[in-house]
Amino acid sequence: MSADLAPRRNAASTTLQIIPVVFFTFLCYLTIGIPLAVLPGYVHNDLGFSTVVAGAAISVQYIATLCSRALAGRSADTLGPKKTVTIGLTICGASGVLLLLGTLVDHWPGLSLALLVVSRLLLGCGESLCGTGAILWGIGRVGTAHNAKVISWNGIATYGALAIGAPLGVVMAHAIGYWMLGVSVIAMAALGFWLARPIAPVPVVHGERMSYRSVFTRVLPHGIGLALGSAGFGSIATFITLFYAARHWPNAAFTLTVFGLMFIGARLLFANTIKRFGGFRVAIVSFSCECAGLLLLWLAPTPQVALAGAALTGFGFALVFPALGVEAVGLVPPASRGAALSAYSVFLDLSLGITGPLAGYVANLFGYGSVFLFAAIAAASAVVLSVSLHRKSVRSHAAQSAQHASGASTPAGQQVE
Repeated sequence: MSADLAPRRNAASTTLQIIPVVFFTFLCYLTIGIPLAVLPGYVHNDLGFSTVVAGAAISVQYIATLCSRALAGRSADTLGPKKTVTIGLTICGASGVLLLLGTLVDHWPGLSLALLVVSRLLLGCGESLCGTGAILWGIGRVGTAHNAKVISWNGIATYGALAIGAPLGVVMAHAIGYWMLGVSVIAMAALGFWLARPIAPVPVVHGERMSYRSVFTRVLPHGIGLALGSAGFGSIATFITLFYAARHWPNAAFTLTVFGLMFIGARLLFANTIKRFGGFRVAIVSFSCECAGLLLLWLAPTPQVALAGAALTGFGFALVFPALGVEAVGLVPPASRGAALSAYSVFLDLSLGITGPLAGYVANLFGYGSVFLFAAIAAASAVVLSVSLHRKSVRSHAAQSAQHASGASTPAGQQVE
């Protein structure tokens, strides 16, 4: 009995070591989620700009995250994860100040948009530092054997915050005013900075550090798969509110909540499948589910069917990042984990940064529903890529095993021809 309980106690202890640091990711993504469902409509309807501009105003955050990923990885590897997280939270707080100012000058649409864009740029930098730092902080506390678990819990914090933040932002904007969005972002960042102070930092890992270019090259195929799969989340996050509005359906923000809840549920229930079946197998199944959900959204005749499509998409997307991420991070030495994680995450940012304006262009030509077809095609391409990577991995392991077996069976001093 005690032998059976010991692994459970160890698992619970590991989780309790992870949760306090990924909570900073939760707070960071609350600052992202609170304005997420409000800003596209605000830019399009209140400020009077086009859907392409509305999509770009959201997506510019991901471009900033993309550009700051190398800095985040280097900071986590050299300054340490805790310092990286606190710097990121400070930048998130600054973005909240500009968001507040932007909503207060809505009678000058150009100035308001400019302040919102700069706010999103700062928020993207803060997201990059917080996300990378929190994952490496968690890995430093529990060890590399629990990489997948740390990444999974960090994702739960991420999309849990988006699930809570999106409807919360809508309620605050309608009940109090748009200015409350900026105030809440400042408050979340300040709370995170205060809570981080008493938690002990982890030692900086010393040893071989690969150049960022070399790291980037190693994780490139995995990152492309992540980018293709992330188009589904990007299309839902950016255009679900306008998609619902065009069809006169209510409760668009609730779709983001369901997406987030299914995402969290899948990570809680199936995170261990990565360790059991391998990252590539899990990625293949995940991308397939995501593709099916996006096709359901594209064909949805009612809001209930659209909600089911968003739920299936969230369920499928849940394990994409950790499944391919574990395979990618395992390709580099320990002292370059931060660089690998940031290089891999670049593709998430790149995908989300491109998806907004590209999906806006698609929506202008073919309607909002076609955005989800475009994302479904990307997810189907990710299935094909993951199958290819899996086959390559199997062949590589087989070759290594054969080489080791040949070396073990060769008598000492005898040369292998």
